[in-house]
Amino acid sequence: MDEDAGDASPPPAPPPLAHAHAHAHHPHAPAPAPQPPAPSQRDMSSSPTSSRSVTETVNGSHRFVIQGYSLAKGMGVGKHIASETFSVGGFQWAVYFYPDGKNPEDNSAYVSVFIALASEGTDVRALFELTLLDQSGKGKHKVHSHFDRSLESGPYTLKYRGSMWGYKRFFRRTALETSDFLKDDCLKINCTVGVVVSTIDYSRPHSIQVPDSDIGYHFGSLLDNEEGVDVILNVGGERFHAHKLVLAARSHVFRSQFFDDESDGEKSEVDESDELREFFIDDMEPKVFKAMLHFLYRDTLVDENELGASSSDGSVFDTLAAKLLAAADKYELGRLRLLCESYLCKGVTVASVSSTLELADRHRAMELKAVCLKFAAENLSAENIHSVLP
Repeated sequence: MDEDAGDASPPPAPPPLAHAHAHAHHPHAPAPAPQPPAPSQRDMSSSPTSSRSVTETVNGSHRFVIQGYSLAKGMGVGKHIASETFSVGGFQWAVYFYPDGKNPEDNSAYVSVFIALASEGTDVRALFELTLLDQSGKGKHKVHSHFDRSLESGPYTLKYRGSMWGYKRFFRRTALETSDFLKDDCLKINCTVGVVVSTIDYSRPHSIQVPDSDIGYHFGSLLDNEEGVDVILNVGGERFHAHKLVLAARSHVFRSQFFDDESDGEKSEVDESDELREFFIDDMEPKVFKAMLHFLYRDTLVDENELGASSSDGSVFDTLAAKLLAAADKYELGRLRLLCESYLCKGVTVASVSSTLELADRHRAMELKAVCLKFAAENLSAENIHSVLP
């Protein structure tokens, strides 16, 4: 790399002295008017500032499950199986697995594994790690990490889309096929990418901390204190006081029920004592409706211990989270649906994936359904997957 050569300019020449002699012999010439003193350097200075360059990595991981390894063998040297693309640091990445090796000259007795830049980008700097998972439960994983060598060699630079980092001799094929890394004809590879990013952090002379929004707390207080309530919802004999405008703003199903003409099949009556209109909901448990009201006013879920509670056989259908998902479907509450899906997907197991998938399919929970299908593909044998599919 070329060194800085410098670009200093010569100092300006002094003003020309021509005509100076014209005044040398005129002692009575008027003296020039005095000029105000130039401001000092201190007067011209501003408050000191500072900045800091911060270089760090944005990390992300992806698990690539290769089901049917024996069928992939023999596809040919240089041919690969690609993972689904995943995003880290604003770029798309993919894992390439070469069951017969990447190049014949690099000894095709090895399987090869690479991480590829799968989106447009130039000179993308990153660190990488590839881990072949031990499926015996002993935790003796095979790790190839670039993160540990970053001080020695620095990040790897991928010049363009399709550039790759990895190992041509990732694992000897004969050893792999008799190891604990291969189980039920399946390999699992974890890939971690750390994209190098640099930012400038500059000091701000003044800042004011703004607290998080507490609108949910205040709306929740309206519900708890029953201030200004104007509607009663009777759920299984338990009466809940609420505010029509709040419910209508959150769900157009409630809006139609309260402000459109009386819907077919909806039951309501006027309570003579307080003149509040009372609506009856017969297809929901009181505890589920109470949890839904909590969301409508506070925009959060109830405590996780309540969500996972089951009153009978312990199936996923009997949990509050599942029943709340059904309520979100009925009242078309998209955010509540996603919150329930997010909670339910954390509890997916081999034993529960079938019922959770059925629940997701019943209530149009597409994100949860996708998680279940992916979990089944990664953790169930081929003959058992068909029994899971709805």
